[in-house]
Amino acid sequence: VCCCCSALRPRYKRLVDNIFPEDPKDGLVKADMEKLTFYAVSAPEKLDRIGAYLAERLSRDVVRHRSGYVLIAMEALDQLLMACHSQSIKPFVESFLHMVAKLLESGEPKLQVLGTNSFVKFANIEEDTPSYHRRYDFFVSRFSAMCHSCHSDPEIRTEIRIAGIRGIQGVVRKTVNDELRATIWEPQHMDKIVPSLLFNMQKIEEVDSRIGPPSSPSVADKEENPAVLAENCFRELLGRATFGNMNNAVRPVFAHLDHHKLWDPNEFAVHCFKIIMYSIQAQYSHHVIQEILGHLDARKKDSPRVRAGIIQVLLEAVAIAAKGSIGPTVLEVFNTLLKHLRFSVEFEANDSQQGSVGSITLTSKDNDEKIVQNAIIQTIGFFGSNLPDYQRSEIMMFIMGKVPVFGTSTHTLDISQLGDLGTRRIQIMLLRSLLMVTSGYKAKTIVTALPGSFLDPLLSPSLMEDYELRQLVLEVMHNLIDRHDNRAKLRGIRIIPDVADLKIKREKICRQDTSFMKKNGQQLYRHIYLGCKEEDNVQKNYELLYTSLALITIELANEEVVIDLIRLAIALQDSAVVNEDSLPVFHRCGIMALVAAYLNFVSQMIAVPAFCQHVSKVIEIRTMEAPYFLPEHIFRDKCMLPKSLEKHDKNLYFLTNKIAESLGGSGYSVERLSVPYVPQVTDEDRLSRRKSIVDTVSIQVDILPHNMPSDDVVSNTEEITFEALKKAIDTNGMEEQEKEKRRLVIEKFQKAPFEEIAAQCESKANLLHDRLAQILELTIRPPPSPSGTLTITSGHAQYQSVPVYEMKFPDLCVY
Repeated sequence: VCCCCSALRPRYKRLVDNIFPEDPKDGLVKADMEKLTFYAVSAPEKLDRIGAYLAERLSRDVVRHRSGYVLIAMEALDQLLMACHSQSIKPFVESFLHMVAKLLESGEPKLQVLGTNSFVKFANIEEDTPSYHRRYDFFVSRFSAMCHSCHSDPEIRTEIRIAGIRGIQGVVRKTVNDELRATIWEPQHMDKIVPSLLFNMQKIEEVDSRIGPPSSPSVADKEENPAVLAENCFRELLGRATFGNMNNAVRPVFAHLDHHKLWDPNEFAVHCFKIIMYSIQAQYSHHVIQEILGHLDARKKDSPRVRAGIIQVLLEAVAIAAKGSIGPTVLEVFNTLLKHLRFSVEFEANDSQQGSVGSITLTSKDNDEKIVQNAIIQTIGFFGSNLPDYQRSEIMMFIMGKVPVFGTSTHTLDISQLGDLGTRRIQIMLLRSLLMVTSGYKAKTIVTALPGSFLDPLLSPSLMEDYELRQLVLEVMHNLIDRHDNRAKLRGIRIIPDVADLKIKREKICRQDTSFMKKNGQQLYRHIYLGCKEEDNVQKNYELLYTSLALITIELANEEVVIDLIRLAIALQDSAVVNEDSLPVFHRCGIMALVAAYLNFVSQMIAVPAFCQHVSKVIEIRTMEAPYFLPEHIFRDKCMLPKSLEKHDKNLYFLTNKIAESLGGSGYSVERLSVPYVPQVTDEDRLSRRKSIVDTVSIQVDILPHNMPSDDVVSNTEEITFEALKKAIDTNGMEEQEKEKRRLVIEKFQKAPFEEIAAQCESKANLLHDRLAQILELTIRPPPSPSGTLTITSGHAQYQSVPVYEMKFPDLCVY
């Protein structure tokens, strides 16, 4: 350009031209750059023209591949951008971004990196007022593409990827702070940004296994390692997410993990969600959990290992969220997990029914489904154990309501497709989940831990003909009853030489616990009694039953409860001797060993010397003459069992009269010890598919002479069999009638006046008294001995040891 034409050109163009040397190797002419900067600051209205002219020169130089002049132009633009902060800078920024876009579109890696560096500098500038019309769609797309660079040269490829990550970071910083300019959170942008960051994070050779908040990497790591830089950018992005756009940032993570099949193995998936949970604001944690649950529902038909991987991710997320805010998703988490537990059991049951064809594959699938089930149980347990007590009680009720019990429809879990085997499996899984939730639960009163609405359904599975279910029920009860961590000290059924060495922790029984035992004690005793008489019991069942008796003694026993527990133990001993249930010899010896271990424990707990002496004497005799009646012998391998138990000396048994005499001398009220324990009969026997204690509604009269030994029982029974036959023929009709009667009774007691109820009860009592008198006159025959006892059994009620009445029969006392 000639001198005359140059003099006629606008000043801003001359100033721009002067900053470019003849040889680009000399770099930017600093003196002329200072003049251009002063001119731009003095006349900010010229900034847009300066920017447009610089952009024009840069575009020409890019096309002509004059990289030296491109570098000088970008350096000048950067300096002008940093120096000028007036309102007129916005048109200049448009020219600047246009030049950056030109560099990013070029195929030369150096120019792409140069454009990225300039954009990052621009992103760090805080503008006085936002520009709402400016969009960064092109930059998001271009930087995301750079993150996936596949250049043949590893060094250049790493350099381009780092530039892409830094560019994304710049876009995030520039746009994310302004709520009115939230376009960066739109799904079309997040679907590019998040996978690009995860793609680079995935390249870590060894996945970081830290479980706490991130440690600050060194500057060198940030600049040189794409994985570290991507992870920090990902954390920054999530840390800036708000309530409205949290889901848009999380959903692309699931798409990436699905597309690259990263749920099995799931180390990277776990790592990603740890980053998410630690980076987001604590009050938004439940959003992430909801998204994981939704994705689990969407992938419910995938392979077991994929589902297990998602559930393990949920476990990690829950573990972190439980320390902060879980939000309103508590029941949703448990409901979804229990639903997938049912799915898994259903898949397992269907696979097992396909026959022996491909048995190896089926076995592998079964094992995989067990992985899913175990993962669900672990998640339920961990989540439940981190909840506050009031929420944990609700979850216990919620899970218990899902446990199916044969013959009832009170549970809310659909088991129509499972069959008996699948139903048993789901029962075990749910009780294992309940066991995890109750672990570590410490209620101040037992009523809080075992309300009636929870105790009744909990004890129902304890009557089922499955030893594993009964074990789980007992373990759940132990978790709730043991409030002083004594269970570990009682582990294993054994004769404890000195209970004081165990250092049992206990407190004085409170009024609420006493009331609980008055109301529910018989129910607990009944389930322990029946549980001891199951034919499929193994050693663990006896150990858990012994622990149940010991924990009730420690936590809930006053003098009255102690007497009831001793009655229960004596009743178990008598049942093993008489053997009405035809139990094998091992089970009878197991009951005898359990009774010995418990009476040894309770005698030392209440510290009555005479009682301790009697128990010790019996144990000593058993050690010499019948060691199979002691737990240390009967529960060891290859134990020698007797052929029968009918001809043993009574010195081998704990005698009621001896116990009553010893306790009576210490101030205990022992009148009830003379009343043999008989368990209450309820509808649970029928519902749990077991034979009822009283299978007949006939009236039975048993006359037991007083001069017979207490451990021998003679039964003479007369029964009216018509009603029993009627019941056997019309069982379903009887059940419906009983349900209707119960409903009418409840309704009457709720609505009828008190005077009417009292009058009716009095009339029924008088009628019952008259009928009993008639029965006694008709059915009682004089016994062969001068005196005897009377036992009357009618339907579900058993009358024993009623007050002594003098009858017309000579020398006969009826109890």
